[in-house]
Amino acid sequence: MKVEWFHLMPWPHLPEGFRENYRSVWVDVPPSLYDPVRGHAVYHEYLDELEHADSLGFDGICVNEHHQNAYGLMPSPNLMAATLARNTRNAKIVVMGNSVALYNPPVRVAEEFAMLDVLSGGRLVAGFPVGTPMDTTYCYGEPPITLRDKYREGVELVLRAWAAEEPFAFNGKYTQLRYVNTWPRPIQQPRPPVWIPGGGSVETWQWCIENDFLYAYLSYFGYQSGKRVMDGFWETAEGLGADRNPYRAGFLQFVAVADSDAQAEEMYAEHAIYFYNRCLNLFPGFANPPGYTSPETMRRGIIGQVQAAAEAQDPNLSWKDIVDRGYVIAGSPATVIDRLTDVVTSLNVGHLMVLLQFGSMGREVTMENSERFAADVLPKMHELFPDWEDRWWPNG
Repeated sequence: MKVEWFHLMPWPHLPEGFRENYRSVWVDVPPSLYDPVRGHAVYHEYLDELEHADSLGFDGICVNEHHQNAYGLMPSPNLMAATLARNTRNAKIVVMGNSVALYNPPVRVAEEFAMLDVLSGGRLVAGFPVGTPMDTTYCYGEPPITLRDKYREGVELVLRAWAAEEPFAFNGKYTQLRYVNTWPRPIQQPRPPVWIPGGGSVETWQWCIENDFLYAYLSYFGYQSGKRVMDGFWETAEGLGADRNPYRAGFLQFVAVADSDAQAEEMYAEHAIYFYNRCLNLFPGFANPPGYTSPETMRRGIIGQVQAAAEAQDPNLSWKDIVDRGYVIAGSPATVIDRLTDVVTSLNVGHLMVLLQFGSMGREVTMENSERFAADVLPKMHELFPDWEDRWWPNG
C-alpha cells in the first residue's frame, strides 16, 4: 500500500482560553491573532517537515486548501506544492486539492496543476474537493444550493482542457469560454490521477466510481467513525459493478509513535488537545448551511466531518478520550502497526494519509514522529495489498 505524509499547517500560537473567548477558528477568527513574523518561521518549519518526509521514503506528501482560518494556513496549496516540486525528488505531490468552484474561470486550476505536473516531472496527484461550507459559502460567498453543480462543471472543464489537442469552446451553465487552450499540458497523459477528498456525501461515492476517481475520506475522528462512511462507499462500488480494489480509496489518520503508551502521552498529548480544543473550535452556524448537504445524504443519516466537529466539541476532552476513541493512534511501533493494519484492512483502503504533525507540535517532535514512523511502521504498511494494481498513482 501507499502512505502519504499529510500536513494541515495549523497556526500553533492560538492563545490560552481561545475556545472560551472566540466563537470559531474559521471564517471570523480575528486577524489580529496572526503574527506574520512568526508566520514566516512557521511556513518554513512546515515545508522542512514535508521535505523531510520525502527524504524518509514516504510515498507522497499532501497539502490542501482552506481560507480565513487558523486550522490550516494554505489558502493556496499550489504555492506550497510548487516549492515542494522543486525541492523534493521521489515523493508524489498530492494536492488535496483545489476547490474548483472558487476559481473563475476553472481553467486556472487546469493551468496551475499542469504547471505542477511539469515542474515535478509527472509526480502530481490532482485533488478536487467541493470545499467546506466555511471556505465556500461563508468565506467566498458561493451559494450552497448551486455549489456542487458548479463544482462538477468545473472539474469537467479541467479534464477536457487537459485532454484537448486543439482549442475548443466551453458553454457551461456557470462558465462560458470561447477559447479553452491550456498551456502548459501535464506530463501525465491522458491526465494526472484524480482524487476526490470527501466527508461522506452519497453522490460523491457514485461520482468517483463512475469516473474512476479515488475517494479519500479525510477524517478528524479516526477509523471508528470512518467505518460507516467507507462501508457505504464500498456498497456503492459493488452496486455499480466496480471491484474492491483497495487503491480506489484513501483514509486520513492521526498517528503518534513513541517507545511506549506512556511516552506517547508525554510527547503528544498537549498537541492533540490543542488541535481538538482550539483548531476544531467551530461555530455550529457555519457547519452546514441549507442546501450544502444533499437530501440523499441526509436520508442516509451521514454527518459530514465539519458538522461532526462542530457538534462534538468537548472542552474536557482528554488524551485518554482521544486515544480510546481512535482519533489518534498512539503508542509503540508494535501498537501502531497492529492498529493501523486493522484500520486499513477493515476499511479496505490502499492509501493511508497520516497526520504526524498536529496542533501545536513543533519541528523537533514532528521530525522524531516522522522518523519513528518511517523506520518502524512504514515498511510493514508497504507489505499490505500486494495483489492489487494501483491505477490512481502518478507515473512520473
